[in-house]
Amino acid sequence: MTVRRPVEGEVHVHYGQIYVESDPETFGPDLTGSFAGQSAGLCGAAIPGALWLSTGLHTGSVGFTVEVHDTPPPLDAEWEDVVEVSFRPVSAHTTLTQWAGEACRDLGLEEIDYRVRYCAQGMDRADGQDTRLDGEPQLDRYLLQFWPAAPAPDRVLRRTSALAAYWHDFARRQPPAPTPAERAESERLARCAEEQAERERLLAHERAEWGGQLPSRALREVRGNVRGLLGVEPDLVHALDAAGPVTQRQVALLAARRACETAGLTELDWAAAALGALADGRPLPPPFDDRTRLWQTLASDPRLPDRTVGRAVPPERSAAGPPGTPDTPGGRAVPPDECAAGPSGTPRGRDGHAAPPAGSAVPRPVDLGGRLQQPLSKPGRAFGIVGPAAAVAAALPSPPGPAAPPSLPGPAAAHPAGAPRYALRVTLGAPDPSLRMSQPHMALPALTGAAETDPLQAALDAVFAAVATYGHDYPSLLDEVWAACRRGA
Repeated sequence: MTVRRPVEGEVHVHYGQIYVESDPETFGPDLTGSFAGQSAGLCGAAIPGALWLSTGLHTGSVGFTVEVHDTPPPLDAEWEDVVEVSFRPVSAHTTLTQWAGEACRDLGLEEIDYRVRYCAQGMDRADGQDTRLDGEPQLDRYLLQFWPAAPAPDRVLRRTSALAAYWHDFARRQPPAPTPAERAESERLARCAEEQAERERLLAHERAEWGGQLPSRALREVRGNVRGLLGVEPDLVHALDAAGPVTQRQVALLAARRACETAGLTELDWAAAALGALADGRPLPPPFDDRTRLWQTLASDPRLPDRTVGRAVPPERSAAGPPGTPDTPGGRAVPPDECAAGPSGTPRGRDGHAAPPAGSAVPRPVDLGGRLQQPLSKPGRAFGIVGPAAAVAAALPSPPGPAAPPSLPGPAAAHPAGAPRYALRVTLGAPDPSLRMSQPHMALPALTGAAETDPLQAALDAVFAAVATYGHDYPSLLDEVWAACRRGA
């Protein structure tokens, strides 16, 4: 007969308990479940893969030995209280674990059926003392033995102490343990309840994000600035979705026209031609067929009105949920080549916005997703500007400072010959509401947005760009949009 002792000496206990655990998905057994259906107390084995071991001492160190045998060991007469149970680990890692997982010791058990014998001595003496401090003599000790054996009912081999009698009585008063089929069904029902709760939580979150009602499939999948308009007037987003493609096209044209009228773009022949093409259902004419050329045309046109507008600030949303994030149209990240430098909180759709043109009556700050900032007098790390903003940036005078600012660590990035360099400062937080924006630059995306292939996206993008163009006066625009939706209903 061979014997292995993975634990020998003293272990610390709290609340008169210590455990054998093998299920990594659980956090220790519970008392009543461990003794369900047993006639023997002291060692609860009703929960698969776990043992609850009771001790006489409430808090302190007890003598404790764990033995693993290959055959049933003899029972020594020195032990006062002895019980036997059956046990099978549910994983390859079985430990003797102290209360609350304070410490654990690997027992090296296989995933096979074992017979377990739990022997105790001095339980009443330790129970009377309650607590053992460092340096005080040992009060109780225990022996836990394992050997391979087929499952068998638990039994009491020896009872001496009053505390053991108490625990035997406690075990016999517990209801029967669930059968494997009942346990599996209980676990299945618990999983179903958790999954249902998670589904309801996700639906509630989505409903809150979309202004108190769930979006249609079309709204979930639409590209563009759906979440930008959602942060302004969520009910209108759902109304546009329900309006149908004919009304959506009418709304897109209305928004583009009102944005251009408000910003003075109708006085520019190339912008007026684009409005005419929209009204006739034709593709937008040049320079709208080339984004870079479009923004260069806007920046270089001497007739461009010098108009600015404050940021459109929607009212506080109710408890229905948080507003959407304008920077993430349709829930997707906008690629850099679809973005432009423009005020935070304004449309950043497929055509984006740029900084005000040269000669504007207001400063020309640069926005990189945070608060607008003036160009720094001392350039820092160099960043490339891409997309429509590059055309505008090229028309701006280079900021003062050295010709070659310090670069980012690593290999130097290619820089186009003759392209201006800018130092950018990024500040996180809400935009400064006192900063004003170039109104023509806010209006131009209403034209390009209204020409989108998807009528729903066209309406959403055009209306959102028009809102930015109107600034704090946007409610008058939305009144017209609502009227158009009602006429089309």
